[in-house]
Amino acid sequence: MATMTISYDGRSRVARNVVELIRSLDVFTITEQPATKGSYQLSQEDIRAGRVETFASSSEMFQSLGI
Repeated sequence: MATMTISYDGRSRVARNVVELIRSLDVFTITEQPATKGSYQLSQEDIRAGRVETFASSSEMFQSLGI
């Protein structure tokens, strides 16, 4: 079985119609993958979750790391 990946803009009416046509054929197995998060989105989640530490100086950071 061959594998083909199609990426499309979900806001495009033409693209949505093509995908619905492909689904209606019942010949293809379709698996949808959620959109991946970018580095900025991941960093904002880290900040909101409290996984980020701030330091007044680099020496304070190195002292916290035990270096």
